[in-house]
Amino acid sequence: MAPPKDTKKESEPDNTSKGLFNMMMNNASKSNEDAKIVDSETLVSQTQDRLWRALKRRFQYDASFKPGQEFLLSHVSTKVPLVITYADLVGSTNMSMTLPADKLTTIIRAFTYEISQVIYNHKGYVLKYVGDAVISFFPASYNKLLACDRAVQCARSMLAVVRNGINPILNQYDYPELNVKIGMDEGENVIVQYGHDRSSQIDILGYCMNIAAKITSLTGPNMISIGQDVYKMLHPSIKSKFNEVKFSSDEWRYTDRQTGQLYKVYSMSDVRS
Repeated sequence: MAPPKDTKKESEPDNTSKGLFNMMMNNASKSNEDAKIVDSETLVSQTQDRLWRALKRRFQYDASFKPGQEFLLSHVSTKVPLVITYADLVGSTNMSMTLPADKLTTIIRAFTYEISQVIYNHKGYVLKYVGDAVISFFPASYNKLLACDRAVQCARSMLAVVRNGINPILNQYDYPELNVKIGMDEGENVIVQYGHDRSSQIDILGYCMNIAAKITSLTGPNMISIGQDVYKMLHPSIKSKFNEVKFSSDEWRYTDRQTGQLYKVYSMSDVRS
């Protein structure tokens, strides 16, 4: 008589596969929900309304980092997995030499504010502005798949808002069009507070902060570039829109934090959908 099969052991691989499948399906479901909440056409319409009023001096942009600082406050002196995103305005140096200071200030304020609104609408947080760049983060400890998906969808919305929301109005004023390049990476970051009271500035330090900044510097106008840790978390339908980028050894020397191999970067051009 044959011994009874150990059904528990046989079912473990299936349970693992089912668990991963359910995780991916939940992520897809949540992404669909987010897509319903974040309407690109609405974001573009709101952007145009604010910019029209700002150029006519009927609207003042008011930036706030409070939501991001409040999130980070509860994680001070710890390591937190985050997707770090840089959105960098292209050509602002040339604009500074051709536009009056008040007009340039209005355009820079419009860019940083509208990019920030896109970030908040995709459930991310603005960390800070550095010159004409907006640095943001998406918490990834609860679900890396969802965080990476949100960050990429957010980046695509940024391009749409600049292209369809800001530029058509700037064209009517004979101002130069804006271009933006976006880079991102995912990984653990140390949360540092420069002071002892709750109001002290809080910042993020980490390897992926450096990688995201370098990726952005190597990215072309109206393109999105991502590190391989973000790429591997994306749904196949989104992965297919990215292509691996090859840099020279002088341009790129970052290595994978686990394997020691050269860290891969993938890029996607501005998309109209």
